[in-house]
Amino acid sequence: MISVVVPVYNEERSVALLFEELQAALDPVAATWETVFVDDGSTDGSFAALTRLHATHERVRVVRLRRNFGKAAALAAGFRAAAGDVIVTIDADLQDDPAEIPRLLVKLEEGFDLVSGWKTKRRDPLARRLFSRLFNLAVGLVSGVRLHDMNCGLKAYRASVVRGLPLYGELHRFLPVLAHQRGFRIAELPVNHRPRRHGRSRYGLERYLRGFFDLMTVSFIGRYRHRPLHLFGGLGLLTMLGGAAALVYLTTLKAEGHAIGGRPLLILGVLLVVVGIQLLSLGLIGEMITSLHEERSDERALSEAIVEEILTRT
Repeated sequence: MISVVVPVYNEERSVALLFEELQAALDPVAATWETVFVDDGSTDGSFAALTRLHATHERVRVVRLRRNFGKAAALAAGFRAAAGDVIVTIDADLQDDPAEIPRLLVKLEEGFDLVSGWKTKRRDPLARRLFSRLFNLAVGLVSGVRLHDMNCGLKAYRASVVRGLPLYGELHRFLPVLAHQRGFRIAELPVNHRPRRHGRSRYGLERYLRGFFDLMTVSFIGRYRHRPLHLFGGLGLLTMLGGAAALVYLTTLKAEGHAIGGRPLLILGVLLVVVGIQLLSLGLIGEMITSLHEERSDERALSEAIVEEILTRT
């Protein structure tokens, strides 16, 4: 069973054409498949177009959100509604080519859990391509997941990958990073990218700026969610050592008879020590909260989530 999740926002003229292309791509390779269109609060006739599709095609399911919550929320709603063992995501603007889906499925069968598309020849303006390249480079350096096209809308997942993934804000951009942090195997495959036929792009510089802060969130959650003291404690210790070194130096000068009361280094040293103590305290509080959360969580469910397989003798 293959589920194709399509977030839709003001794509009235594209959804019917997209479904026709999905039919042409999936009918030859899959006996059972469905399309889950998620209307993310469209203000045009998108929902009416989806309603007509649903009335005439049994493979079409439609989820309508109360307002525009963003792509991450739309994907999360689509993942919850999808019934497939394999889930494919594709944008509704027709720039992603549905004919590439069978190749993604073949790559998935090689043992990967997530296969991400790579738009090798992007049909987008130069400025957007440059910002995207810088964004992908930054994500690779910070997260360690080095993909050429992190934000490609065309991806194939095993259903176990997307179940329970935290999706909010702009975190849909970092699905490969979130999956990698949970131990899933990731691959990348070059795919065809087409010029936009209808509408206009809603991506701008501000989205990449928000993406930078979301990257910090993803990196922190992945590395320090269960050990916050390692981050705040390390920063606090370094800060305290710097302050202590400054104060030891000033104490030596004072012992030699020099006046130190008017030196800015004295204020800086005291400030560094105080800030270091605060960072250490913040780390300890984080550890206490994490410990309390882990004690209340279902340990059995946690074990099942991280164990891939168990070999036993029959």
